[in-house]
Amino acid sequence: MSGVRRLGARWRRRRPLRTRLAVAASAAVALVAVGVCAAAFFVIRYELLHQLDLSLTQSATRVIQENRGEGPQTVAGECRYLSAPACAQIVPADPAADPDAAYLLPVATPVREVAAGQRAPYYSNVSRFGQPLRMLTTPFGDGRALQVALRADPVEKGVRQAAVLLAAVGGAGVLLAGLLGYAVSRTGLAPVARLTSTAERIAATRDPRHRIELPPGPPGRQDEVTRLAASFNTMLGELEQSVSSQRRLVADASHELRTPLTALRTNAELLARGDRLTPAQRERASGALGRGIREVTGLVNDLIELARDEEPLPLLEEVRIAEVAEHTVAVARTHWPQTPFQLEAGTGAAEAVRPGVPARLARLLTNLLDNAAKFSPPGTPVEVRLTAHDGGLELTVRDHGPGIPAEDVPYVFDRFYRAEAARALPGSGLGLAMARQIARAHGAELTAGAAPGGGALFTLTFGAQGPPGGSHAP
Repeated sequence: MSGVRRLGARWRRRRPLRTRLAVAASAAVALVAVGVCAAAFFVIRYELLHQLDLSLTQSATRVIQENRGEGPQTVAGECRYLSAPACAQIVPADPAADPDAAYLLPVATPVREVAAGQRAPYYSNVSRFGQPLRMLTTPFGDGRALQVALRADPVEKGVRQAAVLLAAVGGAGVLLAGLLGYAVSRTGLAPVARLTSTAERIAATRDPRHRIELPPGPPGRQDEVTRLAASFNTMLGELEQSVSSQRRLVADASHELRTPLTALRTNAELLARGDRLTPAQRERASGALGRGIREVTGLVNDLIELARDEEPLPLLEEVRIAEVAEHTVAVARTHWPQTPFQLEAGTGAAEAVRPGVPARLARLLTNLLDNAAKFSPPGTPVEVRLTAHDGGLELTVRDHGPGIPAEDVPYVFDRFYRAEAARALPGSGLGLAMARQIARAHGAELTAGAAPGGGALFTLTFGAQGPPGGSHAP
């Protein structure tokens, strides 16, 4: 039996899913069709025999009523013909009381037992006159038994015809089951076939823009396979977006790195000819080379930080946002001594905690503070306010600089985007993109807008529930 199971498992592994589904569906329908035909055959056979037995019972009753008190004898013997009445004979329990004439129907020991009252009435099949007969043996009274027989070949013929007809119907049912099974597998697995074809095409072309065609209809009424195809399309959309984002990042990074690398090479070539330069020129070239190295290093570090968007989620801890804000503001004061930083924590906000990674949250706030200080005129304050409301937590960073033009607001968080007014200032255009990435990884939302009275206002909003809902690293 285990060998048969192994062969079956090997066959299933070597056959495509469509073939296995077609065979399974066909086998199920064929089994039902054969079962129904077999049940119908036995029902028809039972009914035909039952009707013949009822005729024998009626004939026996009539003979008993017409020959009450008669001794052992052959009462009627014309059952060799289809239209003739039943053959009938009276048989005693004692063989010595048999008549001189031979019995028409076979007399066996069970017949004597019925006559003696030792056995119940019974039906049997016998053969006489070259024809099959159905015979009933029943008590006649006073130690006698009555045997009644009728031709059974019409019933047998009817049973054979029913068997042939039902076998033909069953065969047609099996054939139809095979066709239906193939149709069901082909129709049911059509979305899977399209999914497979799309996946193979993407693997061959490495182009995630392909999509699976979905049947029309509301999403709530789609079947499981259609929902699988829809999920695959969603995954392809995310993959396409990721690939496009990576390509755009590489292109933007290449563009941004080209200028500082060219400057580094130029300054390095100048220093290589140091014997032709004056000490002042060498000092200027060395300073420019150092600044270029720091600029490239900062840009590469920012790119590495952005690439961490694909890292696994690190261990989280309960972070007190007010403490992180105090620390980053203190660091910003040392980096931007000409800019006063003001920190205000509202009621309930000082003790508020959220799950997160302190270093990443500190990097987020540092980027916001550096951006605000960079655009603030010397001596104008940068205001940091932390407030709690409706179970949520909100942190705002406001400067008193030129603000963000309305046409630039939708793009301030894009990688490498720099507004017209910021292109002359130091920076790579990655700080705000990194800040929004960290915020979203912590389940928060970072927005930008114009502050009342002038300047820019950045708002970091934490919901009532902490931690990152997605799979990106904070």
